[in-house]
This record gives sequence, structure tokens and C-alpha cells, in this order.
Amino acid sequence: MKIIVIGGGAWGTALAINAARHAPAPQQVWLWVRDPLQGANLRNARENRRYLPGVPLPESLQVRDDALPQLLAQVTAHDLVILASPMAGLRGLLGTMRDCPAALAWLCKGFEQSQDGAPGLLGHEIQQAVAPQLRAGVFSGPSFAQEVAAGLPTAMVAASVHASVRDALVAAFHNASLRVYANEDVVGVEVGGAVKNVLAIATGLCDGLQLGLNARAALITRGLAEMTRLGLALGAQAQTFMGLSGLGDLVLTATGDLSRNRRVGLALAQGKTLVQAVDELGHVAEGVYSARTVVQRAAVLGVDMPIAQAVVDLLDGRTQPAQAVAALMGREPTAERA
Repeated sequence: MKIIVIGGGAWGTALAINAARHAPAPQQVWLWVRDPLQGANLRNARENRRYLPGVPLPESLQVRDDALPQLLAQVTAHDLVILASPMAGLRGLLGTMRDCPAALAWLCKGFEQSQDGAPGLLGHEIQQAVAPQLRAGVFSGPSFAQEVAAGLPTAMVAASVHASVRDALVAAFHNASLRVYANEDVVGVEVGGAVKNVLAIATGLCDGLQLGLNARAALITRGLAEMTRLGLALGAQAQTFMGLSGLGDLVLTATGDLSRNRRVGLALAQGKTLVQAVDELGHVAEGVYSARTVVQRAAVLGVDMPIAQAVVDLLDGRTQPAQAVAALMGREPTAERA
């Protein structure tokens, strides 16, 4: 079995490192990068100095930068391919992989941006549109790349309708530092991963405005209710949102200072513009790009998501941080429900 990770950013590198550390012989782990210069740097330094400085690449980890079709020609049905691209690159990669015989899973979390006025899609919806014959799924859950690369304890979810994909992900990544749970509810896992990024911006804003721990707890809890409502409307199972990819990922991303989306909210609370906030990160914050699509999909389905709407209004410059808080607190009283 070969584990082929496509994409040399922080998350792809972290998973490749983790898998290579624990892979039994003769299992191979490849990390493919598009840029030959990046590939040469990784091979020479044995470290991803841009995204994970100070974390050495295991000697067994092979860095590849050959043409992607050439790489794919070496993939068999017994292998596992991991797509570690941002959401914006998933459609193109899945199209390239449409004839891949191996089990495949993507790591990105979010909704694709709208295409020709139609609401953006989740990963599994994109896959069904461009490569329906693939044995595919998603690998998700509460996980920061830096901690996975460092070998700190982490739990994740391998979600797919195909048992062979779930089994391949468990076999590849379940080890002493990374516990992997199988799940068939791809819709729920993907909705959790997408919506939590938007809610983390709101929580970062709340903390940046120093609104207190009570406000943070209320925001996370009511955000979970919004996530669940949207997920159920899209066909997810309710229990998924009380698991790792729902509540777990929401708590981590909303409260952990390694969270890019939380840091966007913190920056906006300081009076910085969205452009300044994103530029300071130097990385993709998927919540910025998914927020509008979350609200669009919710509107089509008649799902009420006031927190997500407040984030979109803030990102689009229609409101200021203090006004967004006042609008949420000024809503009419209602019964607590999911």
C-alpha cells in the first residue's frame, strides 16, 4: 500500500509526516508538490520551512514533484490518495483524478464558491458532479496541522459511503498519536467542517471585543444549533454534530489560537480590514470564502442562521463589529431549540 498525499501545505505535510512515522514496512508514503523548487527544498532540508518549520521529515517520506499524470500512473487499487488542497482547488484535482483506481479522500473543509450564480457545493457534491465513479470520502475532525506533525494526541473522522475508503483511512492513519473513527455520514461531517470555520470568525470577534466567557459559550452553543439545522436540511444525521466533526471541530476552531478563522475575527475586532486580516495570516482561512455560500445554501433551504449572516455582513462591510453584536442580542425572544 502506498499513501500518496497531494499538496505540500501545512496540513498535507503534517499528515504525510504522521503516516510516515508509523507506517510499517513495506508501506510507502509519498508527498507530492506541484513546484519542483519546493520539492528540491523539501528533499534538501528534510523540513517544510514555510509551513512547518522545525519539524523534520522522516527519512522514509518520499518527496515527489514529477508531473501529476506520471505520478498517477503508478497508483493502484490498493493505494490511498489524499487531496490536501484548499477548497478552491478541489474541483480541478477531482477532475484530474476521475480515473484513479485507489481509495481517495480530501482534507479541505468548506463550501466551494458560487459557480455561475448557483450556490456553492460541498466536497462530496463536487465529486458527484465531476468524478462520480471514484471511491472517495473526506478525512476531517478537530485537528491543527502543527499538533499532528508534532505527534500530539488527536482524533479524526474517516467519512465515506464506501467501506473500503473508511478502512483504508483507518489502516493508513490510525496509530499511537492519531485515533481514527469511521463514519458513513459524509454530509454531516462536511457540513460540520464547513460551518465551524464561519462560526470561528464570529467567536474570534467576540473574544477580540472582550465580551466575556459567557458570550463565547452562548455563541458556540447557538452556532452549533445553526450548524445542525443546516446539516439536517441537507440530509445529515443529527448525532454527527455531537461528534468530532461537529462539536469537536467547532470547539477547537472557535477557541484555539492556532485557528486561522478565529484569528480573522480577532483582527476584525481590532479594527483591521478583511484584506489586512487575511494578508497577516499568510494562509487560507476557508471561513472567509465559505461564509457567503453557507448563508446562500441556508436561504435556499429556509434555514435560519443569524450568526452566519452576521459574519457575512461583517465580511462584506455592511456592518461593524459592535453593530453585529447588537443585532444578534436584539433579536426577538424565542424558545431554545436545535
